[in-house]
Amino acid sequence: MRFVPSSLVRGGRFLAALAGLLLLSGCDFNFWRMDGHQSTMTAEGPVARSQLDLFYVTCWVTLVIFILVGGVLAYTMWRFRARTEADERAAPPPQSHGNPLVEIGLIGASVLALVIIAVPTLTAIWYTHDVPEAEKKNAYEVTATGYQWWFKFEYPAEQAAVDAAGAKTPLVTGNELVIPAGRPIRINVRTVDVIHSFWVPKLGGKIDMIPNRANFFWLQADKPGYFWGQCAEYCGDSHAVMRFRVIALDEKDFAAWKEKQLALARSVAAPAAPGAAAPVAALRAFKTNEVGVSAAFDRNPLEAWRARQVVEKDENPALIAQGRELFAAKTCNACHSVRGHGAMGVQGPDLTHFGARTTVGAGLIENNPEQLRRWLRDPESVKPGNKMAKAYRDNKISLSDAEQVALTAYLLSLK
Repeated sequence: MRFVPSSLVRGGRFLAALAGLLLLSGCDFNFWRMDGHQSTMTAEGPVARSQLDLFYVTCWVTLVIFILVGGVLAYTMWRFRARTEADERAAPPPQSHGNPLVEIGLIGASVLALVIIAVPTLTAIWYTHDVPEAEKKNAYEVTATGYQWWFKFEYPAEQAAVDAAGAKTPLVTGNELVIPAGRPIRINVRTVDVIHSFWVPKLGGKIDMIPNRANFFWLQADKPGYFWGQCAEYCGDSHAVMRFRVIALDEKDFAAWKEKQLALARSVAAPAAPGAAAPVAALRAFKTNEVGVSAAFDRNPLEAWRARQVVEKDENPALIAQGRELFAAKTCNACHSVRGHGAMGVQGPDLTHFGARTTVGAGLIENNPEQLRRWLRDPESVKPGNKMAKAYRDNKISLSDAEQVALTAYLLSLK
């Protein structure tokens, strides 16, 4: 075509001006840093770094294509624009096929661009598929299982005590995966219901958990840190809040954590003569979808996790004893396991060392007295459709303010 209508040129100028205005008015330097909790632009391990490098290669290739095509288009619009009204009314010039050399050159350039992208893509696929051969002897194995809507993490090489009689079972945790930093972690992924997807953006991902199909992948944290994970496959009502955490520790801290986890649940001796019960304040009202994580926790989650490993100085033994009785009376032990306390349920997360975790509701809210009470009082309002809320309805379970406080004290004592 010999001329481009001036209306098209004016429209292009308007869109360019509008895009520039939106960019300037909405500029947020925190956004451009792109280092949020689940940013894929901040790689903290070799798998994530390999995937990020591949992303950059693809971006550079497509950027070059964009500049070339956009430049030719801009030049054509300017060079052959309609300069007068007569030009706009003129019939289009005769059309013909392009220059064979140009077309062959464009095909060759396209093939070259695909090769530049394909080679590192295949290399990254092979690299991220399994632990590199040279590192396999040093790999640590974990099994991650997806439920609606939480994650179970099992350490098959670690045998935890079940009771005082000496029975053993593989170590199990819920929603918080603790790993040794600087070591490859081979994760077997499973699901017991629908398709889920395991994703820790800063360490690598994502991989589907498919019913009746074994799958695996690996990741590694370069150094100690606290990382956000997420189910990345729609799996029902609360898919968006099916979260988890990965805590990477140095070898010494990991060994200490593991030793505590292998032990039976902590027991707090009840006082011989408990005093009068203190008055219990009603729990405040929460807004719909109110954030359940404090700013202090968000600033330094790894230190918050370390603080949770320490026994509270002001715990109330009488209240803890009452909460332990309520745990059985309210049939919590039908769904949850607390090794050493006679609770052997398997439908919900293992709570043996629940007090040492930083989150409640599969990474949704912070594990502190107020947020834990919020969860115990009405889990449906925190995570719609969860099975704990269904158990409340089916078994007609309700908790008074005093019972909420006692159960909270008991659960937080399980360090």
